Amino acid sequence: MIHGITSDLPSFKTLTFGPGLNILLADKSRTATDRHSRNGAGKTSLIELIHFLLGADCRKDSIFRADPLKDRSFRMTLDLDHRAVTVTRSGATPAKLLLDGDLPGWPWHSHLMPTDRVDRYSISNEHWKALLGHLWFGLPVDEDADTSGPFKPTFRSLFSYFVRRQASGGFLGVERQAEKQQTWDQQIAISYLLGLDWRLPRQFQELRGQEKLVRELGRAGKAGELGRFFGRAADLRTRLTVTEARAQEFRERLRTFHVVPEYADLEREAAAITQEIANLNNDNVVDRDLLIQLRESLDGEDAPGIQQVEKLYAEAGVVLPDLVSRRIHEVEDFHRAVVQNRRAHLSAEIQSAEDRIREREQHIVDRDRRRVQLMAILQEGGALEHYVALREELGRLEAEVEGLRQRLELAERLESTRAELDVEKASLVRALRNDLHERDGAIRHAILTFENLSKSLYENAGSLSIGDSPHGPTFEVQIQGQRSKGITNMQIFCFDLMLIVLGQERQRSPGFLVHDSHLFDGVDERQIANALQVGARLAEQHGFQYIVTLNSDVLPSRGYQADFDIERYIMPVRLTDATETGGLFGLRFE
Repeated sequence: MIHGITSDLPSFKTLTFGPGLNILLADKSRTATDRHSRNGAGKTSLIELIHFLLGADCRKDSIFRADPLKDRSFRMTLDLDHRAVTVTRSGATPAKLLLDGDLPGWPWHSHLMPTDRVDRYSISNEHWKALLGHLWFGLPVDEDADTSGPFKPTFRSLFSYFVRRQASGGFLGVERQAEKQQTWDQQIAISYLLGLDWRLPRQFQELRGQEKLVRELGRAGKAGELGRFFGRAADLRTRLTVTEARAQEFRERLRTFHVVPEYADLEREAAAITQEIANLNNDNVVDRDLLIQLRESLDGEDAPGIQQVEKLYAEAGVVLPDLVSRRIHEVEDFHRAVVQNRRAHLSAEIQSAEDRIREREQHIVDRDRRRVQLMAILQEGGALEHYVALREELGRLEAEVEGLRQRLELAERLESTRAELDVEKASLVRALRNDLHERDGAIRHAILTFENLSKSLYENAGSLSIGDSPHGPTFEVQIQGQRSKGITNMQIFCFDLMLIVLGQERQRSPGFLVHDSHLFDGVDERQIANALQVGARLAEQHGFQYIVTLNSDVLPSRGYQADFDIERYIMPVRLTDATETGGLFGLRFE
């Protein structure tokens, strides 16, 4: 329980709390406004102050680091481990706190640093949170195998269900104490507070992390800059097979490759021989055509008959009567001599052409033999540059093969992981169902406690449902008319009262519950009166402290049972926003 809160700030209004229900009232004037103030009357500032003294982060935007407060110390006296302890903290040095009390006998004394006073010790904020987590919720002071890692119950997460903060979105729903609280943190915290196996929601979260990674890698394989590194296993397997075959082909070519040092010279010589042979063949074609013509001319070279000679001379005698006629046999002999000379000339030309063709054909045979020799050398080997090019191409192919092999391995692993995750999720859901079945007694107790609380507020009792899903345990609350803001807030009221009652029974609570006035926004007067009476009754029955902040105009004046005197629960300190000094801190600041 909290005994009191004070400060070395002279204008601060010291608060003293008693057991059971404590109501801190604030008068809200019609003309005064806190639009230009960060603290107003101070009801919500009290919630922030409790969190500040119990380990909350003190960021730069915290009110306790504002100029009017940063050099001031705030103190809270509360019960810890059956002894009264006073904790002091300042916005100037938020990482260190001071503890006053009978502390030497504590088993956690090693985390306390002595100061200049015998009964005062210094403790880091981290150790302070660990100490509170152990004393109030049974968390280990030092991490063990179960509480190592990021997904685990923490003091700050558990404690925030007992002192919800409006600024953090603590009244948006029963299952979360902050707007940005992650699903896994909700599941782990509530499971822990209800006595369920909180390790199962941790495993669900780890599984969600793996599923998210697989999804992101899958998306990267379809689009974006990483797309070329991923793909379907079947497609990659085909590409790998084809590329491996090409690489093996290049390996074999390199294995049998013979480097010819004078490759370029030999290649030029072979080309020159080929051209020379082509020229010789062309010359042979010309000479063969000439042979045909010569042979045809030779066959047509015959001496004319004697009749033709006589006819010729008769005509000559007529045409050239003055010419001296020769005797016919002399003319015949002359003409025969001419024909013989012509045939001899043609025969000589034919023989010359045939000789040239034979000579060329022999030369062609000789040159072709050399060309065959050169081509054999060139086919068996190659130039050094060609060999280097083959090596480079093989290197590229081998690198591509290795890349494809790694991509295939990754694709197969991803596809296999998807199937394994589905199996693991089904196994987790089954384990969760078994755990809920095994802890049926604790679940029934929570459900009935919630139902009895809602019955005290509404004719139609609300219901708490605790179940399983593919995403982990579910915690749902239903009350008739729950779409109303007031009904939603009363769901939170019943849920928080259930947690503190069960926590007191299991010794897993801070021993107090604090509700800000925002919880009663939209709630009608009769329900507020019922809620205050239920809170007072349960606090007395189960030995916890119930602190409520309310605007005085919201506090019901009727609707109470005859034996319930609301006035005896109202704290003597009264806050107001009508004056600059009426708030909790006794001053206003931007």
